[in-house]
Amino acid sequence: MDLIELKDVHKTYYLGEVAVPVLKGVTLSIARRELVALMGASGSGKSTLMNLLGCLDNASSGEYWLDGKEISKLTAKEYARLRNRTIGFVFQSFNLLPRTTALENVMMPLTYSREYLSEQQKRQHAADLLRKVGLADRIDHQQSQLSGGEQQRVAIARSLVNQPSILLADEPTGNLDSRTSKEILQMFQQLNSVDGITIILVTHDQEVAQWAQRIIRIKDGLLEDNSEPVEAGSAT
Repeated sequence: MDLIELKDVHKTYYLGEVAVPVLKGVTLSIARRELVALMGASGSGKSTLMNLLGCLDNASSGEYWLDGKEISKLTAKEYARLRNRTIGFVFQSFNLLPRTTALENVMMPLTYSREYLSEQQKRQHAADLLRKVGLADRIDHQQSQLSGGEQQRVAIARSLVNQPSILLADEPTGNLDSRTSKEILQMFQQLNSVDGITIILVTHDQEVAQWAQRIIRIKDGLLEDNSEPVEAGSAT
């Protein structure tokens, strides 16, 4: 069974009485443990599709099946609960809390967790994740004391804190140099291959997309090709 399945999904926004169709019938499947890249130019519908996949928005029509359940008609509260339990997010701008340590940033989502953890358990879990992303010696550093690559590693650790089955990364290397970008993309590959997390890389950069197993392209609200495999070894 596919982890994610969209069936004839449409999304229309309204500017006053003017209807603006953005997604015009998207049908898409993403398998469990797959690493895919979602590519599209500005205005293609890529961001809208990303928001739907991440349960940040819902469709105007069509079906969204997630892990065998149809979720397109959930309430805002139900979407929020699902996001917290199932999906981790990594953004281009890191979105870390200023004047807050790396450890505290990673702990933050646990405030909304369904599972009760003591303060000590939260700190230990967050510290373990920071070690996992190579920041054992930066646990008590604040955002201003971290490089761009280190900040993104903190953001990745934070995205993993509730043990999501899906990681959605929106232009995750957009603010990083080429060497650091490669390190971050290698980390995503490891999270996918070793930890079994389904990863969706949202990017306009062909070089970033080459790190995925499959490239999904969207243009003018429609998928151009949702089964384009990446050539073996192209990202090495």
